[in-house]
Amino acid sequence: MPNLLQPTPLTRRRWRRFKSNPRGLVSLWVFSALFFVSLAAELVSNDKPLLIWYQGALYSPLLVSYPETTFGGDFVTETDYKDPEILKNLHQGSNWVLFPPNPHGFASIDRYDTRPAPASPGQGHLLGTDDRARDVFARLIYGFRLSVLFALALTAIGVAVGILAGAVQGYFGGRVDLWLQRFMEIWGSMPELYLLIIFAGIFNPGIPLLLVLLSLFGWMGLADYVRAEFLRARTMVYVKAARAMGASDRVIMFRHLLPNAMTPVITFLPFRISGAILALTSLDFLGLGVPPTTPSLGELLRQGKGNIEAWWLSLSAFVTLVVMLLLLNFIGEALRDAMDPRKE
Repeated sequence: MPNLLQPTPLTRRRWRRFKSNPRGLVSLWVFSALFFVSLAAELVSNDKPLLIWYQGALYSPLLVSYPETTFGGDFVTETDYKDPEILKNLHQGSNWVLFPPNPHGFASIDRYDTRPAPASPGQGHLLGTDDRARDVFARLIYGFRLSVLFALALTAIGVAVGILAGAVQGYFGGRVDLWLQRFMEIWGSMPELYLLIIFAGIFNPGIPLLLVLLSLFGWMGLADYVRAEFLRARTMVYVKAARAMGASDRVIMFRHLLPNAMTPVITFLPFRISGAILALTSLDFLGLGVPPTTPSLGELLRQGKGNIEAWWLSLSAFVTLVVMLLLLNFIGEALRDAMDPRKE
């Protein structure tokens, strides 16, 4: 029985061609490293210590919420680890506290910064603060993670629906293809932005709502490519042989035809992720995306527009977006060259 996890010779050749493109390979490694660092954002940027050794006991505020009385405070509410009195207790004698490299959370307001918000970079804030005295660097890290995770989820939904719709159209053809094409033409003419504005006014904006609304339209572009591949391959000899041997339509579609139709799907993945990131950023900039308390690149850009003198807000979000999209585009170009059938 063949090992399904063993890469085929064609896959190995494509991977060698991808590795021969240094710009695409480096971009893949850099983007992956940035993404995995953002997945551990709580360990990089947080206003809660990673570990505390206090009076002979070890505490982990990231995992457990401790009342202020645990560390010599007066109240039973959750500890404010930036409180000077609490910090004084945590550094007395043999006690010690370990903060993340950037000791600020994405939603924590620096009440101890004497400068008016938004404050320029410096005094404990690598990239300054926004108009609510929140750390910009922390919001960039968490905003990067949110953007990439949202883009991956939206891309996965769009790819699944697009493959299914394109496979049905291309394999069955005839009236099925005709009616689905007419449906896609009508559905594609719907004013997507107006629908987003209407639903944002009816429901509370959030990630689930955006995923649903953008997924309604994000599958059609990919469905056309899958449909073309199925239309081209359904008349080939191996498909006729499988049908003559009694294979069902589902087996022929997803075991025999789909692997050969995955080239455009894989090639366009980085570009679809880029489009999803831009869609979320644009909606957040317009105020139609996630709630204001959620860390978002679009929300930082909107703050930069409202605070022209605070150049660090627009510049930090702009540079982050440019780097993300450039890396994804370089990965997409390398994938396109690696998957080019003319180089097989």
